[in-house]
Amino acid sequence: MSRLNPTFRRLRAQNEKAMGLFLTNGFPAPDATLPILHAIDRGGADFIELGMPFSDPLAEGRPIQRSSERALSHGVTLDDAFETAAGFRAESDTPLLLMGYINPVLKYGADRFCKNAAAAGVDGLILPDLPPQESAQIQEATQAHGLDLVFLIAPNSSDDRIRQVDRKASGFVYAVSVTGLTGSALDGGVDAYLERARQLVTENPLCVGFGIKTHEDAVRLTPHTDGFIVGSALINHVEALWDDASHSDAERLDAVEAFAHTLKHGDDTPAPSSQETAPAGTP
Repeated sequence: MSRLNPTFRRLRAQNEKAMGLFLTNGFPAPDATLPILHAIDRGGADFIELGMPFSDPLAEGRPIQRSSERALSHGVTLDDAFETAAGFRAESDTPLLLMGYINPVLKYGADRFCKNAAAAGVDGLILPDLPPQESAQIQEATQAHGLDLVFLIAPNSSDDRIRQVDRKASGFVYAVSVTGLTGSALDGGVDAYLERARQLVTENPLCVGFGIKTHEDAVRLTPHTDGFIVGSALINHVEALWDDASHSDAERLDAVEAFAHTLKHGDDTPAPSSQETAPAGTP
């Protein structure tokens, strides 16, 4: 059973918004990804998206493109994503999704991919270039192996399209905040769009992503959603830390944990020390 549904139920009962964080597998280096996932987990991530690097990530802005290029330069593969997921799952119950593009999944074999993902402890898939009307093969495979399948909507999605996505999706519906790439600047029409989406998405939780860089951005965008997702801002933060040789690995991981905590709670709530942090996955 997917861990997403009980997570959203728990947070809703606590009047709390979910925070999802995205990190590309193999970035900034293959041996760094798993420790960073644990750091953002300790920092308060309610679910995590593990990106599967791809040579043509059409929905991604420059930060996530760079992270894919960096990971691919190390020879990272889909099987490596399963290994990372299994390593994370061995120490945490926080929901974990794989995010990537449909061609590598089809080449790998949809059923084989979903079987291996489920065996590694993955909870669901996000495939931005998979239209719901062409998703039958992937949906059959995800359902057979107990995985959620998240679909995306955008500001230019019609009401009928949003309803169709809600019917097809499981786990949550991903509301792209802008008609553009990850990391794009937010515009003034996003509030009306999210209010409209909230009225139409009735079968799934609704999460908003793209362009969220700070806790203040998240607060602004979540009145009509169940949570928010941050990718490019985390990638930029990690990239700067790992490219600065003056930091130790422990200092980098502490900084990533603090960054995640601030994204969710703002600057007013002090982050717990590593010694005081509850075990990974603890509500």
